Amino acid sequence: MTSEPLPHAADKIPIVTANDGQPYAPCDAVLALLRAIAESCRNLADDPDCDLHSAGAAIDIEADTLEARAIGHTTENP
Repeated sequence: MTSEPLPHAADKIPIVTANDGQPYAPCDAVLALLRAIAESCRNLADDPDCDLHSAGAAIDIEADTLEARAIGHTTENP
């Protein structure tokens, strides 16, 4: 067993910095993320050890990961 953390789905979303200095993700990447969240919820629905709190916590982790990456792509607008 490896001690390395599992990759986050949010790590696969491309982020670009626009001319206004703000980070953006392509629409198709956002759609793929939303579909992955929906699929995860469906998978957890039948697991008696998981509930919506578990799903919410997992979504928060992905959001935090994506937010940290977005901050890294943000530049100050002069």
